[in-house]
Amino acid sequence: MRIGLVPTMGALHEGHLSLVSLALGEADRVVVSIFVNPSQFGPGEDLASYPDTFDEDLMKLKEAGVHCVFFPSVDEIYPNGFSTSVNVSGLTETLCGKYRQGHFNGVSTVCAVLFGIAQPDIAVFGRKDAQQLAVIRRMAADLGLGVEIHAGEIIRESDGLAMSSRNLYLSPGERAQASVIFRGLSKAAELVLKGERVVERICYSVREIIEEAPLAAVQYLELVDPNTMKPVTKLTTPALLAVAVYFGHTRLIDNVILKP
Repeated sequence: MRIGLVPTMGALHEGHLSLVSLALGEADRVVVSIFVNPSQFGPGEDLASYPDTFDEDLMKLKEAGVHCVFFPSVDEIYPNGFSTSVNVSGLTETLCGKYRQGHFNGVSTVCAVLFGIAQPDIAVFGRKDAQQLAVIRRMAADLGLGVEIHAGEIIRESDGLAMSSRNLYLSPGERAQASVIFRGLSKAAELVLKGERVVERICYSVREIIEEAPLAAVQYLELVDPNTMKPVTKLTTPALLAVAVYFGHTRLIDNVILKP
């Protein structure tokens, strides 16, 4: 019997449910975990205010046909005396890792714990968190955990905004402008399709579009190797264009693979 695990922090949306659907198609039994992991939040981040829609989440998962929902307490995941941290070096030094110190240690550690508890044959993560996906794949391979890491596609709103639990934080004005992220990424794909290969010109065009939105503040916008997360200087093989943009206090991430 194949067991599938979909780790989440709750506040479930269609993006999460697409991962559940993927897991249901690949496994005989599917477990969804709901755990807001404190170790992946840095000082001043939104741990205390992270959306809590637990009852609605359970209803969605029941309707989706999930076999088990695991919602542990912090003490169950990190019992008294817990002193282990999983560090995946290299992959965690760019993009989000550059601005969220310790974030990926928290992610990889909690996933290692969840894998140990659930003993899944497969675990499903979304491509929106591309760096996280790469980190978990590396960790699972390096530690010989015997877990296949599967990736679900980015699910978007009608205007292109990538679905995220943090979209709930956006004011109406911020939400109206947030679609510029997808417009920028789409412009990059269009430029590459037309033959553009110069990284600086691609990134400049994307930034120009995003910064048309008065409420947008770009934290990073980089073209990187999708396997190493290191910056590329010339677009000769498929590369990941990743962005993080603030709208007010809300930080949104998104990405697209550019294929020359």
